[in-house]
Amino acid sequence: MSEPVRVGSRRSIFARLHLRERMRDRDQAIYGILLLGALIYPIAIVFITGNPSYIFSAAHAGTWVLLAIGLNVVVGFAGLLDLGYAAFFAIGAYTYALFASAQLSASPLQHQYHIPFWIMMFVGLFVAAAFGAILGFPTLRLRGDYLAIVTLGFGEIVPQLAFNLDRWTGGINAIGGIDQPWLPAWITGPWAGANSIAFIQNSTCRVSWSSGFFPCFQFSFDPVAYYVLIVILIIGAVILVTNLYRSRLGRAWMAIREDEVAAAAMGINTVTTKLLAFAIGASFSGFAGAYYGASIGLVSPDNFFFIVSITVLSMVVLGGMGNISGVIVGALVIYGVLYVFLPHLPPTITDLANSLGLGSLNQVNGDWPGLGHLVERLNFLIYGLILVLVMLLRPQGLFPSRVREQELKHDAVLEDEAAIETAPAV
Repeated sequence: MSEPVRVGSRRSIFARLHLRERMRDRDQAIYGILLLGALIYPIAIVFITGNPSYIFSAAHAGTWVLLAIGLNVVVGFAGLLDLGYAAFFAIGAYTYALFASAQLSASPLQHQYHIPFWIMMFVGLFVAAAFGAILGFPTLRLRGDYLAIVTLGFGEIVPQLAFNLDRWTGGINAIGGIDQPWLPAWITGPWAGANSIAFIQNSTCRVSWSSGFFPCFQFSFDPVAYYVLIVILIIGAVILVTNLYRSRLGRAWMAIREDEVAAAAMGINTVTTKLLAFAIGASFSGFAGAYYGASIGLVSPDNFFFIVSITVLSMVVLGGMGNISGVIVGALVIYGVLYVFLPHLPPTITDLANSLGLGSLNQVNGDWPGLGHLVERLNFLIYGLILVLVMLLRPQGLFPSRVREQELKHDAVLEDEAAIETAPAV
């Protein structure tokens, strides 16, 4: 009699957790694979290479994932084209850098502040959201290309202000010596190259409003600490954005994306709803900017040019607009191509030519720069070809949202029907 009870209890557990449905759902499967990969990656890197510094590259990729999740709110959910997204990234980074370094002592204030990272991370979020609302309020009555031009202008203004307001931002010299985050203690183990699991306190810290020091753990550009932090931030961002997508506000965004006139006729305040999309999207960028400033330790205007906005937009489009899991995959793919594949391609081609007995191709001869240098010059051509091929094969993105996928299928059916109707009768 006990066996049927155990079987029934197992079935009830599976039913309550909806495990079978989750395993069949594509997005849930992607989340599971990404989470498993995030947990295994640091252990695998330390085991294979013995050097945890490679983990910092993954932490840097996480910054781009946060940016892509935020831009997906604006572009994917609300259907607004934002070409100045890097401006909010810069605002978040400079907000943290100003209040976590000695830069303000050289400003007209003549006094420096050192506010903890955990406070300034949220301050950067709210400051970026405020600037998103300030930009959006007078401009969101515009649509399409006109809105894109306005955001493009804003994205160009912010780096130029950072260059010219050198007493505040350091100008071309940037802001360095940025404070590192700290925690009361940290757990280390084999995933960080240690022989055993232990609590560590590697420094002494104090808060700005107190003169007392206490033992603590300083991040000190520890790649594992930053990796753990960015994974936690991404998980929190995914949960928050998923709930927004399923909320009443998310449905309003999708209604505006599909047909703004019809949404307004149904009683949706389109200006306010779009303003919220702009502010929330900008807040994620400010969040990522604060993390970026702390992890790199240097905030320079060169890091926030127009190419950053285009790269993040490419991540959203390639991954699948409107689908959070697809956007994460798109961000990781673009980052892998730009920062892993392309930089390692020239030396790989050079070694391959040598191994095949074609070492003469690596020699400079007249106008021939050598095979490795030629591939290096063609990096962005290769990058463009990769994007073109992916979009030709998957115009809807790698993992599009269900709605987006159905729309494209419907458009394809309409095009086929129109072609049949216009074809001459035989």
